[in-house]
Amino acid sequence: MISKRKNTLKIAIDSPAAAGAGTQARLISKHYNLLQLDTGRCYRYIAYIKLTNPSNYNYSFIKNKISKLTTKELQNRMLSSDKVATIASKIAKDKKIRKLVYKFQHKCAYNPPTKYKGSCLDGRDICSVIVPDADIKLFITANIKTRAKRRFEELRTKNINITFQEVLKSIKKRDKSDINRKISPLKKTKDSILINTSNLSIRACFLKIKKIIDRKINI
Repeated sequence: MISKRKNTLKIAIDSPAAAGAGTQARLISKHYNLLQLDTGRCYRYIAYIKLTNPSNYNYSFIKNKISKLTTKELQNRMLSSDKVATIASKIAKDKKIRKLVYKFQHKCAYNPPTKYKGSCLDGRDICSVIVPDADIKLFITANIKTRAKRRFEELRTKNINITFQEVLKSIKKRDKSDINRKISPLKKTKDSILINTSNLSIRACFLKIKKIIDRKINI
């Protein structure tokens, strides 16, 4: 049974890849003093362990690591590599591992450190599985070409040699996997507010979301 702090603000965000949800989650968390968790990085963290410490990689070892995990450890830049991402997508299909990760995610959502006024989680199954009773649920999306362009430009700044068509193909493949996976597929819940960022700047999108949150908490 997870202990739950009372009177905290819980924000849940679901989105397909490269829709801008991570950026908005960071802005929202900073503005409202919320614990921010990019849930996908939990699986990247485990993938990084598997990649760098293969001889010790087993369920007991991972269970021990997750029990001591903090959000600070998820900020490791190495978790952003494509190699880690590929391994993470396979690990995320493991039911036993997902159960361990869910416990950590629930703890972040429902019992954030007292210095925070609540939590903001983004991922694929936050509104439907992780925080189904969130105070505010958002489904952030954008058309696929816009998302591919954003990811392409992001990769170019990192000097990664890749074509736009390759990025577009990769995102289409990711969408298909996220939507059709058997465990916790990506879907918009009925009570989620749709935010289409295709024609919105980062600032405009933030202000739109801020208006929704302020109305909810009566600012």
